[in-house]
Amino acid sequence: MTDVVRLEAVSKVYGKGQGAVAALREVSVGIPRGSFTAVMGPSGSGKSTFLHCAAGLDVPSSGSVRLGDTELSRLGETQLTELRRHRVGFVFQAFNLVPALNVTENVTLPLRLAGERVDRAWLGEILARVGLEDRAGHRPAELSGGQQQRVALARALVTRPEVVFGDEPTGALDTMTARQVLRLLREVVTAMGQTVVMVTHDPLAASYAETVLFLADGQIVDTMSGPTPEKVAERMTGLGAWK
Repeated sequence: MTDVVRLEAVSKVYGKGQGAVAALREVSVGIPRGSFTAVMGPSGSGKSTFLHCAAGLDVPSSGSVRLGDTELSRLGETQLTELRRHRVGFVFQAFNLVPALNVTENVTLPLRLAGERVDRAWLGEILARVGLEDRAGHRPAELSGGQQQRVALARALVTRPEVVFGDEPTGALDTMTARQVLRLLREVVTAMGQTVVMVTHDPLAASYAETVLFLADGQIVDTMSGPTPEKVAERMTGLGAWK
């Protein structure tokens, strides 16, 4: 499989001089197209910085990030905005929905901001995939937390992105609802060929991925294929995350 995202020797340093903090240190990794990858690590390990650099939300201090054939460091802010709008999808812990808009309006917002027409057939397919076809006219306040996160996932998928990045996408949900969203993420990879990269602190969430990347002190210190919650929890304890 080809890599949809590739980081080469990526470092990210915040601050200068003696107060400088290295959030990422020479990270090199590829994310295969059509895969589900979880990113884990202790607090302060660089998980969010990794996600932000990989997604073009933040600029590395050194190294390179490629999305497909595009080298992100060569893009200006306007080009990066266009790339994030068309080629990347985002799902965050906070659902980030617009309260005054209904489900359909929230899902299609990225297209309307870009001045693009809505493909009604594709919209219908996505709403059906996330189980919201009968909630299309509802506003966020009329939906459960799990339903709101499914709206956020549909919004991330509507532009047919090359990769969907999730930053603790189940962090605000109860266990049962979280499992429903995780099954949905797993399904968009398996059934739709989507690529998902998800930062999480939850071993159960990580077990839905094919591969787990473990970060510590800004470096990838281990990878795990075929993760189970037990194996992930044991590895995290070994990293000093839960002592």
